[in-house]
Amino acid sequence: MKNRGIAFKLIVLILSCTVFIFAGIFGYNYQYSRRMIERNAEENARSLTTTTVNRIETILKSIEKIPENMTYFLENTSYNKRELINLIHSVVKNNQEIYGSTVSFEPYTFDKKSLYFAPYFYKSQGKVKFAYLGGEMYRYFYMDWYQIPKELNSPVWSEPYYDVGGGNIIMCTYSMPFCKTVSGKREFTGIATADISLEWLREIVASIKIARTGYGFLISKNGMIVTHPEKNLIMNETLFSIAEARNDIHLRETGREMIRGKSGFVLISDFVSGKKCWLLYAPLPSSGWSLGVVFPRDELMADVISLNRTVSCLGIAGIAALFGVIVVIAHSIARPVRVLAKATQDIAKGNLDVEIPVIKSRDEVGYLADSFISMKSALKQYIKDLTDTTAAKERIESELKIAHDIQMSILPKIFPPFPNRTEFDIYAVIEPAKEVGGDFYDFFLIEDNLYFVIGDVSGKGVPASLFMAVTKTLIKAKTTKGMLPDEILRRVNKDLCDGNEASMFVTIFCGLLNTQTGEVYYSNGGHNIPYLLHSHGAVELLPNTGGMALGVMEDVAYQSNKIILKTNDCLFLYTDGVTEAIDVHEEQFTDLRLKEMLQKSQTFSPAEIIPEIVNDVKRFSSGVPQADDITVLALQYFGSA
Repeated sequence: MKNRGIAFKLIVLILSCTVFIFAGIFGYNYQYSRRMIERNAEENARSLTTTTVNRIETILKSIEKIPENMTYFLENTSYNKRELINLIHSVVKNNQEIYGSTVSFEPYTFDKKSLYFAPYFYKSQGKVKFAYLGGEMYRYFYMDWYQIPKELNSPVWSEPYYDVGGGNIIMCTYSMPFCKTVSGKREFTGIATADISLEWLREIVASIKIARTGYGFLISKNGMIVTHPEKNLIMNETLFSIAEARNDIHLRETGREMIRGKSGFVLISDFVSGKKCWLLYAPLPSSGWSLGVVFPRDELMADVISLNRTVSCLGIAGIAALFGVIVVIAHSIARPVRVLAKATQDIAKGNLDVEIPVIKSRDEVGYLADSFISMKSALKQYIKDLTDTTAAKERIESELKIAHDIQMSILPKIFPPFPNRTEFDIYAVIEPAKEVGGDFYDFFLIEDNLYFVIGDVSGKGVPASLFMAVTKTLIKAKTTKGMLPDEILRRVNKDLCDGNEASMFVTIFCGLLNTQTGEVYYSNGGHNIPYLLHSHGAVELLPNTGGMALGVMEDVAYQSNKIILKTNDCLFLYTDGVTEAIDVHEEQFTDLRLKEMLQKSQTFSPAEIIPEIVNDVKRFSSGVPQADDITVLALQYFGSA
């Protein structure tokens, strides 16, 4: 993109944003419409399911009343065979929902000579027919509709079953046990039943219609499919057998929720088509069954998808039209800009006399053209001024280079400086922060006395270098044979204070080594205290003499102190550019780190110690510009020859 023109960028960016916005609107509209339809479908399904459940429950409740009334009659009145048969006949004839009914007695209970006694009335071809249940082919007291309520001593709806030898249809039976009081004790006597045909349940459930192919189904309390549009599933499959065959964990869990008597609204795969469908299920409290309502998701979404397709086509057409408008606008903006760009290329090549094309419009492009004209004139003047400034800068840099060379030339830089003297070894290095700096060192012999000095002038640059040169010259000029360092500092300080209008000052450490005895006299003028590296391995600071920096006050007294160097003892002098060097985290090198480095390096000679220390400081402050001059000097004493 960065190498493309303005017109291309405008077209791509505006069009991309437009497509993104349109896509967001279309997506939100689709998702919102989808959720709204699903929510309405769920509400309609719940309403339809509730209505169907209530309708079935009303019928089942009314059927449950019939065996209850029968058992009340059987337990509280006396009756003969004819009266019992008339009662059952009347129940079946006068209740349309009932397919059949019987009162089944325990063996030898109604008739001492009869193992079976179960008069049964049922409807067939619009007529009420009669039969006695019981026999070797129909031992009713071993059947579920008889055994279960007997064992539980409570009324029970049976699982759907095909009643061979009885009603000979698929039915479900509501069974209620009844008792007789014999010798003051209630004893189980038999079961009063009411049978219902599943055909009327199928008709009720089949009336459920949602969308084009939505349907309802019933399962028993054990998951058996009681009603379903696919007749081969009825009484042949359970939700769990279908789930197992398809390895459908979600359907298996939904079946568990249904037989537990819970309600829910879930997305499943249809039993037959395998399509994704919504399933709303609710329990039938009386029988423990569950009603499910299934409606395909794609049918619900058909209108939304069609609408979204239409809106998408309109959006694409709108984007295409917008693309044409953007192209026209982008080229109208980019064309004069391209002309100006061509002119600026000539200016960039140094042709400041190129003609800037006239832009008649007074918009931003017109203002840009006027700015280019002004820029061309200003650029001519700037180049002229820059040429003059560059020449002046080159002269200054040349002069600074000469000043650097002069400054370095006045410092001792040939090592060893006294090849014929074996009593000592001395080495020093200076690293200015700028072209020239204010740090300095010096050493010179007067007979058997080696004078050595290190100093740091306040400030940096040319003024500091000039003050440093004056100070170094004064030290050498004021020093006479046998003069102690405190007297040297006093004399130099007096001369530096005279006419010091710039208020500059310098810290100096001055020392005198008697090369025959190892005696060292030193005086400190506000400088960093040197380290003494003993030959036996210890590293310690010299006792401080407590002097003030030179050039501040004229009448300042300085003190000298004395130590005696033993063979291979070494003095290490440095400026604050060493200990105050900072790293990228703005942490200082510190005196502690310097002391640790000296302890590691004290077996080296001065020419080895100093590069090691300087390199360590540079490694420490890697990535950070040098902020101050770095100067170090090392003096090792070997003893008189």
